[in-house]
Amino acid sequence: MSFAATILTLYPEMFPGPLGVSLAGRALREGKWRCDPVQIRDFATDRHRSVDDTPAGGGAGMVMRADVLAAALDSVADARPVLAMTPRGAPLTQERVRGLARGAGVTILCGRFEGIDERLFEARAIEQVSVGDYVLSGGEMAALVLLDACIRLLPGVMGAASSGDDESFETGLLEYPQYTRPATWEGRTIPEVLRSGDHARIAAWRKAMAETDTRLRRPDLWERHEGVRVPSPSGARRHDGNE
Repeated sequence: MSFAATILTLYPEMFPGPLGVSLAGRALREGKWRCDPVQIRDFATDRHRSVDDTPAGGGAGMVMRADVLAAALDSVADARPVLAMTPRGAPLTQERVRGLARGAGVTILCGRFEGIDERLFEARAIEQVSVGDYVLSGGEMAALVLLDACIRLLPGVMGAASSGDDESFETGLLEYPQYTRPATWEGRTIPEVLRSGDHARIAAWRKAMAETDTRLRRPDLWERHEGVRVPSPSGARRHDGNE
């Protein structure tokens, strides 16, 4: 059974988009996953096909209507988890991605405008998810990020089953630095340990570099990894969004 992705959106033409090329595109053509965009506007009931209205209490912008979104969601309801892409959601993690990739698929609701009527989240079982501490024009780009993260973990998509084991976040750390030929470039040489052929030394170096880079670049990850509070090093660059 393939991984099924149903995307509720005002812009179904955005899918599969970039997921139609490279590894994800090949997996789509091979039937390893399925992409089913659904036009939310099809569930509007007035002659203007309205999906939004002015905010209760006043304010700028428009808010997506709960009744229209509920009708769209109910039309595709099944046992798959329903996620809404919103900056108010819980941060997406590699652990959550792995959990989703092990399942039968996901239904994704893409918000637009000022957001979604809160009553929808009270009335339906919807997991709110954020891909970073920044605001996008809509949930579609965030949905593409989430789906790409899931699809690459599906069996047979990356090739070798171990391809993703040492990547950033898989062990709670950032990935160690990578190098390849030429051995010397612009006066910079690949670290000697990586040219030594000593697998034990290489493994130890990679572990040490992963720990050092995580501590310096992402002290928040390092704190969770170590279970203790570590002060941010002076001048360390912190990432609050996605790299």
